[in-house]
Amino acid sequence: MSTEERRELSIRYARQAIFAGLGPAGQRRLRAGRALIVGVGGLGSWVAELLTRAGVGTLRLVDDDKVDLTNIHRQALYAEADARAGRPKVLAAADRLKQINADVAVDPIPHRLDKGNIAALAEGMDVIVDGTDNFASRFLMNDYAVKHGRPWVFAGVVGAEAQTMTVVPGRTPCLRCVKQSPPPPCADPSCRTQGVLGPAVAAVAAIEAAEVLKILAGRLDAVSPFLLKLDLWTNAVQRIETAPACAAVDCPCCKRKDFEFLDG
Repeated sequence: MSTEERRELSIRYARQAIFAGLGPAGQRRLRAGRALIVGVGGLGSWVAELLTRAGVGTLRLVDDDKVDLTNIHRQALYAEADARAGRPKVLAAADRLKQINADVAVDPIPHRLDKGNIAALAEGMDVIVDGTDNFASRFLMNDYAVKHGRPWVFAGVVGAEAQTMTVVPGRTPCLRCVKQSPPPPCADPSCRTQGVLGPAVAAVAAIEAAEVLKILAGRLDAVSPFLLKLDLWTNAVQRIETAPACAAVDCPCCKRKDFEFLDG
């Protein structure tokens, strides 16, 4: 890297790198960090933009969907032109992210995550980020993360209600400690049936991105030990300790090592 490139990077991240929780060493770790973002809709698009602006070195984006006009009110990276053209989300997102920060390597994968490809998609990644809208995918990510000791961050939004939880295998409970099994597909609440408030998506995505930065910067001591629930309409905030829930159940994933969503 040239002297001029180093100077530009030091200027770009100056306000972030002087934050005591991160520091110059943490900023260097972010630049070496690699994050897999599964789903680049409402949550994933916001997280991808925040991580790009923060200087995370490599982002792998996985999504098989195309941009639709109904996405625009809550999905940060897309514009009307993308919707009119029906562009694949990962390609539209990659183009926008490169405009924001050309120093970040963006790897767009226009496929849907499943148990047959998760190992290849997660290979070499330091953290897995949930940008999906269904619990089947989340339980698959949870199985993979626990089995392979890979940190991951769960989040979800319906209406004005959002929740997020960080899983660091060996240090924190996993998703199945607090949610034993996914709801039946017909009972899984979704934005299609219940709507979604854009600010609720942005708010929880910001929290999710902050957790990813902590992990990539090596600050696991700062990772949240709570299942955090927000309601941006009623202004309610809940912090639920996950360790008691884990102690109370015989978790099939992190205790019994039964990875049914990954191996079944």
